[in-house]
Amino acid sequence: MSTTFVLVPGAWQGGWVWQPVAERLRAAGHTAITITSPGLAGGDVRSGLHLSDAVEHLIAEIEKRDLRDVVLVAHSWGGYPVTGAAHRVAGRLSGIVLFNAMVPRKGVSVADESDLMGPQLRAAIEATPDGTIPVEPGYLPLLLPESGEELRSFFADLMVPMPGGYFTEALDVADISGLSVPMHYLLSDNDQVLIRPGAEFAARLGLTPQPVGRGSRW
Repeated sequence: MSTTFVLVPGAWQGGWVWQPVAERLRAAGHTAITITSPGLAGGDVRSGLHLSDAVEHLIAEIEKRDLRDVVLVAHSWGGYPVTGAAHRVAGRLSGIVLFNAMVPRKGVSVADESDLMGPQLRAAIEATPDGTIPVEPGYLPLLLPESGEELRSFFADLMVPMPGGYFTEALDVADISGLSVPMHYLLSDNDQVLIRPGAEFAARLGLTPQPVGRGSRW
């Protein structure tokens, strides 16, 4: 049976990061669509973007294709646009998969999730003329802890500054636990970049994380 997967990446990344997974899904007979949120493609204008722009973009991508029986898949920060969109397209969904993903609470931004990281994120935004958060050099070894320099260099060339509003703005919707679709939380044992432990995010939805070992999209 063919399934339609809509793959939403994390911070600083575009749909390119999901391409290896998308190719495997297509080879298995499924439909796979990778999402690049506004501001996260090379050459995009990033100033003045809001979290709602990422949510609306995801909704528009689903609706303009008239997608049905969709499995939304989120990685890391992708949990924010997926949560915001899921309520609006609930009738088109057949499932939600969260891979090392944030599970937002109503009214709580990414920056609000951590007393330690929050001030650092806001300071980084204030330090840039376009209100973005650059990719820190020390981030890639955490994102790709077991990868070589070649893959890290590939990521470094494609990752772009993150629109600040994506980290400082919150959703005005409840979490997705009330939606009547199957949900799964996948957690790799080498994740080092989530702002809170993945098990804590999964618990917000009443889920037990499903371990995927040293899971990767590559």
